Amino acid sequence: MNRKSALQRLRTFVSGTEGALFTETLIVVPVVTIFAVGILEFGNVFWQRSQVQVGVRDAARYMARCRAIAPYNTCTQDIARNLAFYGNPAGTGTPRVPGWDGVAPDDTSLVELEFFNLPTTAIPTPEIITVTGRHQYTGSPLFGLLQIDAFTFTYTHNQRYMGW
Repeated sequence: MNRKSALQRLRTFVSGTEGALFTETLIVVPVVTIFAVGILEFGNVFWQRSQVQVGVRDAARYMARCRAIAPYNTCTQDIARNLAFYGNPAGTGTPRVPGWDGVAPDDTSLVELEFFNLPTTAIPTPEIITVTGRHQYTGSPLFGLLQIDAFTFTYTHNQRYMGW
């Protein structure tokens, strides 16, 4: 193909309307795709945070209704953890949130569920039980592509101690 033919084709492409749709598509599709993936990722963050909140509230409610005197003190923190992580006292099934199951894969110092002010006597001194849950959100491959580090969200729930 000679030089004149190439210039003529370029002029035809630039002046014609056939290339306009292709050019607009090249500009718009990546922007819309990133926007859509961002909306989905943002929704996933809120969904996981909501599930952590529900789990922490379940654990706090359970511990707030436990009787602290023997022989009726059959409540354990393990059952509360199972309620938080799995939604049932046996700890079976899939976790509420992927990766939030009380087992830290690489950092053993990560405490994902903490209990404060648990009663030890029949009449507890602190009447408020506090449960704090943490989850490290790693996100989708988009986080790695945009070089966004994983972040941790924390939720704390206070529940008045009632006993049974």
